[in-house]
Order: sequence, then structure tokens, then C-alpha cells
Amino acid sequence: MASAQRAAALEELASLILGINQSSPTRVAIDGRTASGKTTLADELSKILSVKGRNVIRTSIDGFHRPKIERYARGRFSAEGYYYDARDLQAINTLLLSPLGPDGDRRYRTASFDLDKDEPIDQRPHLAANNAILLVDGTFLQRPELRDGWDLTIFVETSEQVSEQRGIHRDASHLGGLEAARQLYAMRYRPAFNIYDGLCQPSSLADAIFNNDNFDQPTLKLRDGQLPH
Repeated sequence: MASAQRAAALEELASLILGINQSSPTRVAIDGRTASGKTTLADELSKILSVKGRNVIRTSIDGFHRPKIERYARGRFSAEGYYYDARDLQAINTLLLSPLGPDGDRRYRTASFDLDKDEPIDQRPHLAANNAILLVDGTFLQRPELRDGWDLTIFVETSEQVSEQRGIHRDASHLGGLEAARQLYAMRYRPAFNIYDGLCQPSSLADAIFNNDNFDQPTLKLRDGQLPH
């Protein structure tokens, strides 16, 4: 059960999303470092918005990977490879964001690639309701190639130390153990975020910043430093 402070911050974010009034679905990016808590936040918001009667489309950027041979072309530990080569940005736009945009037909797909099988997915399109809310979590969502595809961006802010501590323990089992996970975070994930931060300044561009260093006591700040009402 969420703490009172977390519940209040979640309600503020839900109100911010519900305050967007348009004739097409609302496309929300939940951006941040690897292991900052993006997926958890997106799942929490999905439940709240569904209870409030909205149709929620819930997916992750991880459904749009590129083949392993392309992802690791610069090396398994390459930060540049993670930032530039990991995701199929064209597929994200063509299959998900553009169809749900103002000029789209609302026929969208939530994934284009099966990461475990390392092969493309030929997913049948779904039809979104006019007032649907798309919640997408992932890294690097405010890259220039994707930025115009969002109606609202939320940046989940955590320190390097907190996110890496969470991520190393979370990911160790499928990254080859604790030491391998530490190496990947140090050489690939952390410097890839630094590339992104330097090029795109995601926390400055986001509509809302959700500081998640303390899970039970998050803080919410709107663009330009404004506090929510």
C-alpha cells in the first residue's frame, strides 16, 4: 500500500494527465534513468486512471528493440551502442505514437520485437478509444526523434547511486551475476544516460519531475520549478 505522500503525488500526476483535453488519445512518456522506478510509476498511474474510468494503454519502450547484432555492434558494454542502437525509433513512431496522434487512425501496436527470441513481432493492430491514455515507460524517451510524439512527459528523477543500487540487485540474475551487472551499469547504462542528459537535458524538458529517491516520500515538481497545486 502506498504511503500517504506517495498516494498524494500519484493523484497530482493523474490530475495533470486527466487535465489534457483533446480529441485524440493522450500520449504520456515516463522517462528516466535505468532502474529509476519508471515501470512501477507507470503501473501505479495506470491503476488510478483506470479506476477513474479512462481506457489506459500500457506499454514499454522495451517492446521496440532492434536485433541483437545491431544492439551490440559497438560491443556489449558500449554506452554509445545502448543510446544509439538499442531501440527502433522509427517503429515506435510509426506503430505507436503517430497512430495515436491528432492525425492518426488510432490503430496502434504496442511492440515490434521479441527480445528473448531476438526476432520481429508481427502484432495485429489494436483500435484505441478517442479518450484513451497511453502510458509508456522507458529510457531516452525525450530524444529529438520521439519528442514530438508525446502530449505529456514525466521524468522520474533518481541519483546515480540509488538507481544503480536498485538496478544491480534487480538485474543480476539475468545479467550474469552481481559483478557483471555492476560492470554493465558502470560501462553501459550510466554513461549512456550521461550522453542522453548532455544532448537532451530531459529533466529540463519534462512537464513534471517525480523525484523517486525515497519511494515512500517522493516529491513532484512541474516544469520551471512550479509546485503542483
